[in-house]
Amino acid sequence: MDVVAHAVSAASHPLDPLSPDEIAAAASIVRAERNLGPGMRFETIVLHEPADASDRRAFVSTYDIATGNMFEATVSLTQSAVLSWVPRPGAKPRIAPDEFLMAEDLIKKDPRFIAALALRGITDMSLVCADPWSCGAFGHAEEEGRRLIQAIVWVRNRPFDNQYAHPVEGLTGLVDINAGEVISVTDTGVVPVPRGEGNYSERFQTTWRKGLKPIEVVQPEGASFTVNGYGVEWCGWSFRVGFTPREGLVLYDLAIQDGDARRSVMKRVALAEMVVPYGHPQGVHPRKNAFDCGEYGIGVLANSLTLGCDCLGTIHYFDAYVNRVDGTAMVIPNAICMHEEDSGILWKHTDFRTEVVDVRRARRLVVSFIATVGNYEYAFYWNLYLDGTIEFDVKLTGIINTAGLMPDGSVGRGTLVAPGVVGHIHQHVFNVRMDMAVDGPNNTVVETDMVADPPGPDNPWFNALRVVETPLLTEKAAQRRTDPQASRFWKIVNRERRSPLGHHPGYRLVAHSALRTPAHPDSQVGKRAGFVTNDVWVTPTRADERWPAGDYVNQSQGGEGLPAWTAQDRKVADTEITVWHSFGHNHIPRPEDYPVQPAVHCGFLLQPYGFFDRNPTLDIPPAKSAHSCCA
Repeated sequence: MDVVAHAVSAASHPLDPLSPDEIAAAASIVRAERNLGPGMRFETIVLHEPADASDRRAFVSTYDIATGNMFEATVSLTQSAVLSWVPRPGAKPRIAPDEFLMAEDLIKKDPRFIAALALRGITDMSLVCADPWSCGAFGHAEEEGRRLIQAIVWVRNRPFDNQYAHPVEGLTGLVDINAGEVISVTDTGVVPVPRGEGNYSERFQTTWRKGLKPIEVVQPEGASFTVNGYGVEWCGWSFRVGFTPREGLVLYDLAIQDGDARRSVMKRVALAEMVVPYGHPQGVHPRKNAFDCGEYGIGVLANSLTLGCDCLGTIHYFDAYVNRVDGTAMVIPNAICMHEEDSGILWKHTDFRTEVVDVRRARRLVVSFIATVGNYEYAFYWNLYLDGTIEFDVKLTGIINTAGLMPDGSVGRGTLVAPGVVGHIHQHVFNVRMDMAVDGPNNTVVETDMVADPPGPDNPWFNALRVVETPLLTEKAAQRRTDPQASRFWKIVNRERRSPLGHHPGYRLVAHSALRTPAHPDSQVGKRAGFVTNDVWVTPTRADERWPAGDYVNQSQGGEGLPAWTAQDRKVADTEITVWHSFGHNHIPRPEDYPVQPAVHCGFLLQPYGFFDRNPTLDIPPAKSAHSCCA
């Protein structure tokens, strides 16, 4: 595996992420002008968007654990000044990684918690794992005004053992992380802790499958991409790489070469939110509705891709820089991986009369990052293809969030995956924000259905099909769902332009992982994750409308984000638009998901549709691999 040089550490373009020095400087400027005292913490320090080439700015959200007050600041790094200061009453910041560890430490020292574990025969606290989960908002009076973490408990048989094989069912604690105190310990009754072995790590494996011979990815002339700081060019594509603690990987200014013209596709695209609602109604489990972007920050939890085989081939890594709660910068080395992959046949035809065969190999550029959120790993891949297709592929792996049996010994709402170990039914719903710019800034979404004509004189053999196209002109009209019966898709088109064939240039959204969430409107998901109710939303592009479930999701009351914005029913035709796509994975666990889950996929495609006049890959040269052979 070849590794290319790391990304630059200093800003050379307005869209470059903040450097570690800039993160620290932004915190220092805010602290100097608006000091909140010893309880001052920093939730977010990121590049202020839209970026200004003449004035390098940071967006800062800061809070006081003593008062619970939260503020947003716009900071000029060029002028060393706070340009704006906005209170956010009632907002609660994301839960930071060091707060995870603090909450676990507090609960494991609580005498009530220790006594409850002793009833289960657990006395070695070094083997106890109390995973910190967000709490949601359930209207309990004693929780009002507090910033909370719920502790869900497992135990190891020995060091490095898989904790999730041994759920401690019925025991949980609630921690106020601002006050630094355990406010309650709940024990609904002793359920035997399953102690069967459930290990997957290499250190525990005693036998290995035979017959697997090496597969090597060889690029003798190096990679086809070029990198200049955070700017990337590859086979006609160009874009810039960014990273934020909440979203993780961001791609800016995606454009593709078409002859002598460089044509824009998107201004900005990133994962904006995700929620994982669980379906078991007893004990601690109704609280399990994790918003992994808005409550934790999927970027903060990114892996450093230096161990294992996360990518193959000739790789370029980008480091990521995120802030700690004290305002200093944390470096995640090799947080973003970029490499090329062969992706099978691009196109092929055999002329059966002349026996002339033409075939071209497809390849894709893969830009990815992987985040560990407690038990789960989420791997996010943006794939760019030679024909102009853009694919977002999410791989879900890691370990299912296990639970124990119910007090009566039944499984409850889940699947028995090992003796005494249950995987509860749940869903993973993602939402991606796409600031579109197909062939220019002003775009319109057109819904496209294929329907059958009714029988009649023009359809005597009942085979007539037609395409029905419906422009979505306002926000309410653009709240849409998939319809497999109509083979529905959506085109994002530029109606100000036409191709020589008369088409408006466009890209179509193929929603192949649409997901219905059957949650009740009064559930946590129903109230707080309104984005799940539609597969597609369209809004005017606004810098202050970034987060589909609201600016501050932690313990939010609901109704924020997309449902609130689109209630205005603004115009979304022939203007700068943002397309939001919700999709996901419906997870009914199976025994094969345990003790570690083979990766499952979900995602979507954006494909050129009338954007090019013909197949744009006719100029791809034939390829033969010197390393291929006949066995």
